[in-house]
Amino acid sequence: MRRDIVHPGAGKLKYEIREIVAFARSLSRWNTSRPIQWENIGDPVKKGEPIAPWIKDIVREKAAEDMSYAYSETEGAMEAREFLAARVNTRPKLSSGAGEGFPDPVKIEPEDILFFNGLGDAVAKVFGFLRREARVLGPSPAYSTLSSAEAAHSGYEHLTYRLDPARDWMPDMEDVELKVKYNDSVAGLLLINPDNPTGAVYPVEILREFVRIARTYGLFIICDETYANIVYGGAKTAALSQVIDGVPGLALRSLSKEVPWPGARCGWVEVYNRHSDHRFDTYIRSLLDAKRLEVCSTSLPQLCIPSIIGDSRYPDHLARRAAMFEGRAEEAYQAFLGIPGISCKKPRGALYATAVFDNGILESPVSRSLPVADPSLEEYIRKETANVAPDKRFVYWLLASTGICVVPLSGFASDLPGFRFTLLEHDDEKRRQIYAAMGQAVRQYLEG
Repeated sequence: MRRDIVHPGAGKLKYEIREIVAFARSLSRWNTSRPIQWENIGDPVKKGEPIAPWIKDIVREKAAEDMSYAYSETEGAMEAREFLAARVNTRPKLSSGAGEGFPDPVKIEPEDILFFNGLGDAVAKVFGFLRREARVLGPSPAYSTLSSAEAAHSGYEHLTYRLDPARDWMPDMEDVELKVKYNDSVAGLLLINPDNPTGAVYPVEILREFVRIARTYGLFIICDETYANIVYGGAKTAALSQVIDGVPGLALRSLSKEVPWPGARCGWVEVYNRHSDHRFDTYIRSLLDAKRLEVCSTSLPQLCIPSIIGDSRYPDHLARRAAMFEGRAEEAYQAFLGIPGISCKKPRGALYATAVFDNGILESPVSRSLPVADPSLEEYIRKETANVAPDKRFVYWLLASTGICVVPLSGFASDLPGFRFTLLEHDDEKRRQIYAAMGQAVRQYLEG
């Protein structure tokens, strides 16, 4: 073509969570009878979790209403936005014991909520309409959708701060502040709480440090709160709205993992302190203008929100699921306990666990492998793993040997070698077999 039509950030769009599927599918040519265990993607429904009958009843009732087939307002259905704004506005003030030192939670209006067709759509807009030179500093490891969107909008690698596995995956706040202080292109801070992929849950003190840094250096905050209501193991945290005080910010929320209803593709952004900075206000208006070009997001799931989340059964629904994932987190932790060369911090939120290999242990020998029955498949795996990251090499061998599909940690904007897997398999016996098989494979791979 006479002109280059490729966006500078096109090569930054990487989503290893689904890219690993293409490799898994390529193994089908060997006609193996072993089914693939999909531990790569966070879909509770596909992993067997049943939807509560009362939630299905609400969806059926709403689907019977003619207005669920109509356009909604561009910002989102007013009844849903009014309901969600009221929930933000009734979040309690945090207490330090003496009741001092914590700001009042921020208050918002329905106009401060904007619906999208899933948080993937929201993330594309949030980063896509930032000025290219304005960077957002985010975590490493990082959820691929967020890190790729930030990298793609700038055309450079995602800027990251370190999550420390030795400290239960807590952010290195000194690292955060130094990177902000000495890089004036940083305009925003990104955090994921509870975290994907690590399962970490940030205490209030960490959240307040992010707010302090943002205030000190004139930044805004983006907080992915997809898993805000999936916290367990005694972890304590807070919503961004409870700590943000006067700092501009965005909270990203969704129905996908909490109801769970991933197929609804229904997410929303809560905007805090929009008018505290005229540039932030202009930026938020650009998101709304972009949404107007699409008319609106899907109506049915929005209309279900007040009835589902506002139902008296919903708190018990959340508590039951949190307890369920707490038990599975313990199983995941135990599966790797005592295996030399790898560690797995017990998750305290979200739907995932991350195992990390000891530094340098995968580098030698590079001939490490796992048993594969078919010699031609073994040859194929050796060829495919010749020039990939060491943790990805293990993931490929694991898949060929056991049929278990996990995601290499190098696919999460991280230089730590490891892999992420889910806590989602609903069949108890099958899930425990998967975890045991992963532990056995790690031991065998490291002893090879």
